[in-house]
Amino acid sequence: MVTSLPEMTVDEKFMREAIKLARRGTGQTRPNPAVGCVLVKNGRIIARGYHRRAGQPHAEIEALRALKNPNRARGATAYVTLEPCSTHGRTPPCTEALARAGLARVVIGAIDPNPRHRGRGLPSLAKAGIETVAGVLADQCAALNPEFHHFMLTGMPWVVAKCGLSLDGRLTRPPGEGQWITSAAARADAMKLRARVGAILVGAGTIRADDPALTVRGIKSAEQPRRIVWAPRSRPAAQAQVFTDHDRQQTIVLRQSSLRAALRALGRQGIQSVLVEGGGHTLGQLFSSHLANEVVFYLGPMIAGGSVPAVAGAMLTPPSTLICSRVIRLGSCLRLSGLIKTNKP
Repeated sequence: MVTSLPEMTVDEKFMREAIKLARRGTGQTRPNPAVGCVLVKNGRIIARGYHRRAGQPHAEIEALRALKNPNRARGATAYVTLEPCSTHGRTPPCTEALARAGLARVVIGAIDPNPRHRGRGLPSLAKAGIETVAGVLADQCAALNPEFHHFMLTGMPWVVAKCGLSLDGRLTRPPGEGQWITSAAARADAMKLRARVGAILVGAGTIRADDPALTVRGIKSAEQPRRIVWAPRSRPAAQAQVFTDHDRQQTIVLRQSSLRAALRALGRQGIQSVLVEGGGHTLGQLFSSHLANEVVFYLGPMIAGGSVPAVAGAMLTPPSTLICSRVIRLGSCLRLSGLIKTNKP
């Protein structure tokens, strides 16, 4: 028996195009979400746009400006991955621009979770006589910005646990055997991961032992994330490069006794996403406290035998499960990633 897939609707077809556009802005728009928009008339896309950076035009405005003849927008349909904003911020409300352009219809993917905008765009458009449809591919549209949605709903940053480890679960190799466990391809991929987040967090022990730069390298136009040193019991080395290099103003030291309290403090500062890179004890507390939302582990092809465990002292009660998991090969390494779901006891 052959089971046919449900036929894609016209609205879904064009929303998928808007989703593709939104992905171009991933990691570039903080603190704003990545958003895509297409304008459609007579069954054809007449303009495309996406949000490129905070403070620059939103996706809807980009699409309208892409029209050589603005009058072509009259009677068209806009497909937007996120509810258009209806308040003044760094830029004017997109709802007003859509109304002035004479659009006949606006199709929205996800409702904006930001309390300032949530549910306000639809009435504004309807008041202007524009037909509105919401919820088309809503889950896929929301998945474009998990950090933004999580932060707006909880006030806590979205936390990604990242680690490069050996087959025997170690972060380090014995003295004199070299520094790297992971491949060059895996380390390049980790830079893309850093470029995606608003902050990178490590424990004070990692600063003392490794003196990491915690910067994004090799990616053009990447915005440097904040550098967070969690030091609940001891002061980190003052001569470390995170305190002395030209990006030192990006470094924050947190003294809270628990990692949960430290992350909550970052949320109060408006940091929406955090990459926790170690060391082993910091990752252990992260998992023990069920604070991680996402995991990215790079597994190197060696038995390292080093002294530092990748996840030290983690007591998962109740246990957690990796969902939406994915395994890909990066040179000689495997990249294991997925979202974390805490199982009910």
